[in-house]
Amino acid sequence: MRVVVQRSKKASVTVDEEIVGSIVKGFVLLVGVTHEDTVEDAHYLAEKIANLRVFEDEEGKMNLSILDYGGEILSISQFTLYGDCRKGRRPNFMDAARPEHAVTIYEALNASLQEKGFKVETGKFGAMMDVQLINDGPVTLILESK
Repeated sequence: MRVVVQRSKKASVTVDEEIVGSIVKGFVLLVGVTHEDTVEDAHYLAEKIANLRVFEDEEGKMNLSILDYGGEILSISQFTLYGDCRKGRRPNFMDAARPEHAVTIYEALNASLQEKGFKVETGKFGAMMDVQLINDGPVTLILESK
């Protein structure tokens, strides 16, 4: 499982010209799932995301987690995170999980984050989405479960 974590001041996701999710401050997550990912991978990454110390404390140092900061989460499914561009000019998506498996793991991640007390907004799994965000910092990290 691969998650791109972006610290954001404001973000939203639109499907068919309708905003389906938005947050004011917190994380935008781009979530990719591969074949061998399990619910345990989702729980592992939810714990990692919740405790990542990337928000500034009163001294301006990145010492606070999103739990400390009180942020929200916008989670977007993104199978293209498993695009392999090493050969040719068009990405190969063979490492991306089939939708019926990916949706289960993606939803497990979101549920695990909600159980930790976060407001979790999402896009629409499998849909074409427009994501807008103001990246704070910018701070962008890549997390993987394996």
